[in-house]
Amino acid sequence: MSNIPDPNVVFPNEFKTSCFIKNVISAPNIIVGDYTYYDDPIDPTGFEKNNVLFNYPEFGDRLIIGKFCSIASGTTFIMGPANHRISSVTTYPFQVFGGLWSENTPPHLSQLPFKGDTVIGSDVWIGRESVIMPGVKIGDGAIIAAYSVVTKDIPPYSVFGGNPARFIKKRFDDALIELLLKCKWWDYEGEELVNILPLLCDPDLEHVKAELRKRLAE
Repeated sequence: MSNIPDPNVVFPNEFKTSCFIKNVISAPNIIVGDYTYYDDPIDPTGFEKNNVLFNYPEFGDRLIIGKFCSIASGTTFIMGPANHRISSVTTYPFQVFGGLWSENTPPHLSQLPFKGDTVIGSDVWIGRESVIMPGVKIGDGAIIAAYSVVTKDIPPYSVFGGNPARFIKKRFDDALIELLLKCKWWDYEGEELVNILPLLCDPDLEHVKAELRKRLAE
């Protein structure tokens, strides 16, 4: 099916405000799935430079973003090296300024708290100007309200918002969430994905549940 959108292009449409960001990433510790896009009217291709802050791959943490995510303008991902040493009486980073300060303090990166990888699931929508802190895990299908600061893990198919981001509601009942997590439609490709699109966009959720049950039973 030759007219299926190509995940390997930078700009998927004529507006050129959204880009498939896996195609503009160079850092080895940033991993992004197919069809995940960043929307920005000014510099959508500058995602890695402008929106992933304090990224030093040698520190050892990664930013992993799944497929079919929608990331709104101004969203920032704070990486681990943004932190300061908190295990001692001062948080001041003497070592980075050189001279005798550097000679008399331990290596800077080795003293920073390590929060681990930041992992965003698939089909996640992150609202405008949100901030995702180091080591956070956001589950599949979650929604982050605009201008939120995400400091803790967020379950799949839930809505969070605020500073710090707090639980607002589940998107669906537990039965539908379970079916969606089993279905993993974001792993479908080609004609299989095309065929399920009407179901994914159907507001009759009881019908969606019934059809997903049929699919999973096949």
